[in-house]
Amino acid sequence: MKYDAEHKGKTRDRVLAEAARALRAVGPDRLAIADVMRAAGLTVGGFYAHFRSKDDLMAHAIKRAVDEFDGVVDAAPAEVPAAERFGRLVRFYLSRQHRDAPESGCPLPGLASRVHAMGEDARRHYAAGFGRLSGRVERLLTAAGVANAAAAASSVTAEMIGALTLSRATMDPDQSDAILRRSRDAILARCGAG
Repeated sequence: MKYDAEHKGKTRDRVLAEAARALRAVGPDRLAIADVMRAAGLTVGGFYAHFRSKDDLMAHAIKRAVDEFDGVVDAAPAEVPAAERFGRLVRFYLSRQHRDAPESGCPLPGLASRVHAMGEDARRHYAAGFGRLSGRVERLLTAAGVANAAAAASSVTAEMIGALTLSRATMDPDQSDAILRRSRDAILARCGAG
C-alpha cells in the first residue's frame, strides 16, 4: 500500500517523538531502534523509510528533544519581568521535578558525556541546543541588567547542566537535593535573582 507524503510525515513525527523521549530516558547507548519503532506503533522494517541510520535518528531526536524543551521553558508570560523569568527558569531546571523526569526534560545533561562519540550531525544539534539555552539565559540576564550577560549566561548554563547531571548520578537523595539547591542558590545570588 502506498501512503501519501502527509502520512509519511506524521509517521516520521511519531517515531521522532518516541526517539526523543527514549534518548532522554535511557540515553544514546541504550536507545534501541526496535523499542522506538514499537513505541510508535510500527515495525522495525519501516525504519529505513524515514532515517538513514541510528546515527541519523539520534541526530534528529536530539533536535526534537531540544525543541520540545524550548516549549517548556517558554511557558512564562512575556509580561513577567526578566529577572523573575530567569529565576523561574533556574528554579525549574534545578528542581526535583526536572531531575526526576529526564524523559520529558532537557536532553543536554543526559547526553553531555556521550555526545563526543556521536556523529557530526548529533554533535551539531547538541551544540545548537546548548546555544539556544545559553542564548535564552543571556537575553534574560541582559534584560534584567546583569553586567557581562554573555559570560554569565555561558557559565550559568554549564553549571545548570552539570548540576542536573550530577544530581541524577548520585545515589544519595539528600546529596542529590543538596547539589540542586546549592547550585540553584549560587546562580540566583550571583545573578541578582535570588
